[in-house]
Amino acid sequence: MWKSLDAKICGQVPEGVRVYAIGDVHGRADLLDRLLARIDTHLANTPIRKAVEVYLGDYVDRGPGSREVIDRLSVRRRSHSLICLKGNHEAFVTGFINDPTMLANWQQVGGLATLSSYGLKPPINANKREQIEIAKAFSRALPDEHRRFLVGLPLSYTCGDFFFVHAGVRPGVALPEQREEDLLWIRDDFLLSEIRFNKIIVHGHTPVPAPDVRSNRINIDTGAYATGQLTCLVIEGDEKFFI
Repeated sequence: MWKSLDAKICGQVPEGVRVYAIGDVHGRADLLDRLLARIDTHLANTPIRKAVEVYLGDYVDRGPGSREVIDRLSVRRRSHSLICLKGNHEAFVTGFINDPTMLANWQQVGGLATLSSYGLKPPINANKREQIEIAKAFSRALPDEHRRFLVGLPLSYTCGDFFFVHAGVRPGVALPEQREEDLLWIRDDFLLSEIRFNKIIVHGHTPVPAPDVRSNRINIDTGAYATGQLTCLVIEGDEKFFI
């Protein structure tokens, strides 16, 4: 299903380029598979010189298929142009291997589901020794391709009048000078701001019932893991719609 945005939303991408921007997947490999099929059908019906898929981060945690999601994206980027951005949940994954004590915080945001998807069965309240053992087991279970995927994720991507990022940006700070912490974690200071950011910010991180389209930003995190709705924003020229 296609749904066009309000024509008053400004901004465009270069001629001959189409961007497919995808919100937070959070372990829902089933929804990702359906969305990839829709993208492929759209590409087949309306070919274009350059199609770029931009994933806004948070591939893991909460949903049951974190490993499968990374598998799908790792394979797909061999044949398609993919920009996979880093989300705050990916920071937990890589951080846990180096600092097992992060497990207590990680499990509060769905980390146990990720560990389970790699065949591990961690206790709910692991002690320090168990945390270390789980981190070692996870490091062994993590395929090299998945490790390279996780450590190589960029923080942002710019195309035309659009700046793609996981969480948002700090108002009043130039886009090239944004801190990683804000790009991955910011909420109210960004969400409540009505200032222009030089680019239209396309982001996820904060779940909304339906895409939140503002004059300065577009939020496409529709809480896929809980709602079953994984959103894809398509931008071509000055046209913008959802599939």
